[in-house]
Amino acid sequence: QVQLVESGGGLVQAGGSLRLSCAASARTFTGYQMAWFRQAPGKEREFVAAINWSGGGNTYHANSVKGRFTTSRDNAKNTMLLQMNSLKPEDTAVYYCAARYGVGWSTSQSDYPYWGQGTQVTVSS
Repeated sequence: QVQLVESGGGLVQAGGSLRLSCAASARTFTGYQMAWFRQAPGKEREFVAAINWSGGGNTYHANSVKGRFTTSRDNAKNTMLLQMNSLKPEDTAVYYCAARYGVGWSTSQSDYPYWGQGTQVTVSS
């Protein structure tokens, strides 16, 4: 069983930055992949970024955020981070962290059985 708790959301002006955190608890994270998704009002939940918890901590980012957002991990604190720079109003959404056991990148929310409660990010123009 994996438990996830997001924090760090808030209101920021366009061009600003925010850093989200996802505190994770589990018996082990070996073999797990963790990801960020977001859901804007009236839209489908979409993939943002993912990171492998084991090994080199390889990452994968959606094209829409590549170059602006960076996901990373703090193994000592069992925390996944999402540094968001150059924020745009279209980045406004509830951001969720999620976890799955498996290899290979997955951008499909249906592949992730574990979810946090979400944190609101609002970017004003």
